[in-house]
Amino acid sequence: MTNEEYIKAIDMRKSRRAYKSKPLDADVMAVVKEMVDAVNKTAGLHLIFIEDATPFFKIFTGKFSMIVVSGPDSQKAREDSGYYGESIVLQCVYHGLGTCWVSGTYNENKVYEAINLPKEERIYAVITIGYPRSSYSVIEKTMYKATHKKNKPYPDMFDVLDDKLPEAYIYGLKLVEKAPSAVNRRPVKFRYENGVLSASVEEPYSDRSVDFGIAKLHFVLGCRAKGVNGRWTYENRFEVLEHQRIKFEQSGVNE
Repeated sequence: MTNEEYIKAIDMRKSRRAYKSKPLDADVMAVVKEMVDAVNKTAGLHLIFIEDATPFFKIFTGKFSMIVVSGPDSQKAREDSGYYGESIVLQCVYHGLGTCWVSGTYNENKVYEAINLPKEERIYAVITIGYPRSSYSVIEKTMYKATHKKNKPYPDMFDVLDDKLPEAYIYGLKLVEKAPSAVNRRPVKFRYENGVLSASVEEPYSDRSVDFGIAKLHFVLGCRAKGVNGRWTYENRFEVLEHQRIKFEQSGVNE
């Protein structure tokens, strides 16, 4: 997918908990499995695809599969699972599938029993994937109202902001506003000091770090759309790769 397609998927994405009675087609499952394998190879995670996820849920309806988002028991792995897991979510959404990040409303003990995860690894969340119903269910509408009472604008995410932000950063942060997080809490806190952007979350050794990883991906995609290529360092500072700055063929593109 192109960067533009990822951004379109961000606008398309909504958490879906009501799916059609039809399970995923075999060719669709094959593509999802390929994405899972690619993430595990790239990020050193242990994502696991489960074809029929219905036994692990009570309030979700229809037929759907899921990805168990798991890996080494570390903060970095938690952040990476959000970053790379969200890349799979956006690809699925762009191609018409319904998805939902889930961290609490499933039977975690049953999942552990089903996958036999090594003792040194942990489940951070799961991602459901299926064909969404054309209309939202009562449960979906109720949960949306309960968790989306107030959207947090990006200026409220800053602990320190000592100068005007670059345009690319502003756009990236607007995409962070759209990033999914548990109960829509948006736990990431940013600092912009002496021209350096950094970020963190309280209680990093928790699912907040999964939310952090998702937010980091959204920010990177936003910056790339404005011609700024960058990456998050191990210390969670955003590093602009000057030698890889994106140049557009026509002036004004993506401005």
